Amino acid sequence: MEGEIRPQHGEKIMRVMMFTLTLSAMSVLMFNFVLPEISNEFNLSTAQVSWISSSYALIYGIGTVIYGKLADRYRLKDLLTFGLLFFTVGSLIGLISQTFSMVLAGRILQAAGAAAIPAAAMIIPVHYFSPERRGAAMGTAFVGLALGSALGPVVSAFIVSVAHWRWLFFVPLIILVTLPFYRRYLGEERGGAGKLDWIGGGLLASTVTLLLLGVTAGTWWFAGGGLAAFLLFLLRIRSTANPFIAPALFKNKRYTFGLAITFLISGIGYSFYFLSPLLLDDIHQLSPGLIGFAMVPAAAASAILGRKGGRLADARGNSTLFLTASGLLLISFLLLSTFTGSLAVFIALFLIFGNVGQSFMMIAMSNSVSMTLPKEQAGVGMGMLSMLNFISGGMAAGIYGKVIDIGSEIHWNPVNLYPQDAVYSNIFLVLALLHTGILLFYLFQFGREAPEHSKTSTQSKQMKA
Repeated sequence: MEGEIRPQHGEKIMRVMMFTLTLSAMSVLMFNFVLPEISNEFNLSTAQVSWISSSYALIYGIGTVIYGKLADRYRLKDLLTFGLLFFTVGSLIGLISQTFSMVLAGRILQAAGAAAIPAAAMIIPVHYFSPERRGAAMGTAFVGLALGSALGPVVSAFIVSVAHWRWLFFVPLIILVTLPFYRRYLGEERGGAGKLDWIGGGLLASTVTLLLLGVTAGTWWFAGGGLAAFLLFLLRIRSTANPFIAPALFKNKRYTFGLAITFLISGIGYSFYFLSPLLLDDIHQLSPGLIGFAMVPAAAASAILGRKGGRLADARGNSTLFLTASGLLLISFLLLSTFTGSLAVFIALFLIFGNVGQSFMMIAMSNSVSMTLPKEQAGVGMGMLSMLNFISGGMAAGIYGKVIDIGSEIHWNPVNLYPQDAVYSNIFLVLALLHTGILLFYLFQFGREAPEHSKTSTQSKQMKA
C-alpha cells in the first residue's frame, strides 16, 4: 500500500517542501541586511553582532547531517514536526526579544529547527520518486531555494522600511501552515532500531566548527583542533558497534567522488553570492538596496527554470544537465572576468547565466549522489551532502575575502580593459579554469550513467504505456 501511495503524494509533498524551503532560505538571508541596526541598538561591535548570522549558519550546517542520520531511524514526519516547532519557538523568542542574548537564542533555536528542512528536501525525492523522476523533484526543491534567495532581500528591505527589524522573526512563523500537510502526506515508515552514536556526532560537529573557525578567523590553532577532532571521529566510527556514519559509506567510491565534486562546485558557486555584492559595492559603488535588486533577476531566473533543469536530468540524464550547467557557468565566469568594470546592469545579466547554471549543477550533483546510495543510507548520505555544501560555502567565503584583501595589480585576463578590477577579474578567470577541470573529472566518473539512466526512463515509460 505504501508503494501505491508514494507516487501520488510525492508531487504534493515536494510542492509543500518548495514553499517551506522558500521561507527557510528567506530566514537565512533576511537578517544579513539589518546587522548594522542591531549593532547600534545593543551597542555591539561588528564581530559580536555577526554571531547572529554565523551561529545560524554553523548550527544549520551541522544539523542537516544530524537530522539525516535520525531520518534513517525515525519517521521523517516526526523529525519535520520537531524541526518546524523548534523553528517556530525560536521565531517567537526573537519576536519578543528585548536583549541581544534573546535575539541570539532565537536565531540559534531557529537554526536547530530549520536544519530539518534541507535534510528532508534531500531525502524525500529518494524515498518518494523513482530514479527517472527524481530530477524534477530535486528541481522543485531548488526552485524554493532560489525563490527564497530572491525574496529575502526584498522582503527584508520592505519590513524594515515600515516596521521594526524584530518583525523579521514574524515571517518564518508562516511555515507552520505546512505542518498539517507533512503529517498527512508523509508515510509511516521508519528506519532500523538501535542506539545513536552521539559521541561520533559530537566529534563530527566539533570538526566542522573548528575547521570553519580556522578558515574564517585565519587561526591555525582552530584548524589544528578541527583536524584532531576529525581523526578522533574516524577512530570512533571504526571502533564502535553503531557508528554515527558507517565506514562502509565512504567505501562507496562513486558516493565519495560525488561528495568531493559537490564540495568543490559549491565553493566555486558561492562566488556568485559572496563576490557579486562586493563587486557591485567596490567597483560600481551601488547602495545595499540597489545591490539586492541587482541580484534579484538571477535568483528569479533560477526559480523559473529550476524544474526545467530537473526534467532535463530525468529525460536526458544527469550528465546532460551537468554539461548544460557547466556551459552556463563558464559563460558567466568568462563574461564577469572580461567585463568586470562594465555597467552594473551587465553584471546583473551575467549573473543570470551563473545562478541558473549553479542551480542546474546542484540538481545534477544531488541527483547523481542520491543514485549511488542504498535507501537505508539515504538519510545520513544526503545529510552529509547538505553539510558539505555549507562547509564549502563557509570556507570559500574566507578564501575569497583574503584574496580580495591581498588585491592584485596584474590582469591575468588579457582581454579585460578595466584596470581597477584586476582582483575580481582574476578570481573569476581562475574559477572558470577550475570548473573546466571539474567538468572533465565528472565526465570520467559519472558520464557512464547517462545511457543507463535513459534506459531506465525508457523502460518505465513503456511499462506505463
